[in-house]
Amino acid sequence: MNEQDARAAVLAALGEIAPDVDAADLDESQRLRQDLELDSLDFLELLERLAASTGVSTPEDDYSSLTTVKSLIDYIAARA
Repeated sequence: MNEQDARAAVLAALGEIAPDVDAADLDESQRLRQDLELDSLDFLELLERLAASTGVSTPEDDYSSLTTVKSLIDYIAARA
């Protein structure tokens, strides 16, 4: 999966989890939990939806590295 496909998957999943987040105004440096206000359950749901749509399962040890929208896009692109 290339970066563009990963970005589309992440934005689609974010749109389902956080419908108030506007993809057009989204800055990829925004932090998932602090800036987008995803709580721990939202974060887990986001990862589950991405696993279903991309086939990328995220082990718990990797959660701490997924802090921004960009880091999540890069993670998915590298593993799909």
